[in-house]
Parts: sequence; C-alpha cells; structure tokens
Amino acid sequence: MKKRIINTENAPAPIGPYNQAIKIDNMLFISGQVAMDPLNNNELRISSINNETHQVMKNLSAILEEASMDFRNVVKTTIFLSDMSYFNEVNTIYGSYLKEGDEPARETVAVKTLPKEVNIEISMIAID
Repeated sequence: MKKRIINTENAPAPIGPYNQAIKIDNMLFISGQVAMDPLNNNELRISSINNETHQVMKNLSAILEEASMDFRNVVKTTIFLSDMSYFNEVNTIYGSYLKEGDEPARETVAVKTLPKEVNIEISMIAID
C-alpha cells in the first residue's frame, strides 16, 4: 500500500488536524471542502448558494488536479447542505462540472450546522 498526502495552495488549507486529500495506491479520498477562497486569504464565498457551490467545486477541482485527476475520476460524492431547499440549485451547479453519463454515485443530506456556518460541504472519492 502506497500512501501519499495531497495538499495544494490552490485549495483552502485544512482548518483542523487533517489533510486536503490522501491518495492510497490509485484511490483518492478528498476531505470535505467548503467555500473558502484560497486565492483571496481563504475568504468565505457565502453571498449565495450559487457562489458557495462554485467555490466548493473549484476547490475540489484544484485538489483533483494536484493528484493528476479530474472530475471524470470521481466515483463517490457526499454533499452536506444546511437546508434541503438548496438541493435543486446545488444539483444544477454540481452537475455542470461533470460529464453527462459519467456522474459518480452520490448522496445529499441536510445537517444542522456545518463548519464556519457555511451552507454546503462536499467530499469525494476518486480513482485513477
């Protein structure tokens, strides 16, 4: 088993005792990402669920790229929402980053609160 820590300056630095992602052999486990903008002092992009979702997807993309992967490699996604009323808008934006017909398995759940009082957090598992 070959384990490699994946971190990039193009995604927010971890806010706790974890890494952005861990690659084990050909599997990549990406920690939940929130709408912190790493190119702007990790400022939160929470003015709308639209902006929040795009920032989360950009952060995930940067981590995938650091691991020499992209969204086509993603096999499993978990989406956490602060309110299920965001589901349709998040679903549309999330889907725009994926190739139709090649979408990963996924669950979406509403939770009471998320770190930094954000409205969305997404984690992924990818395989190359």
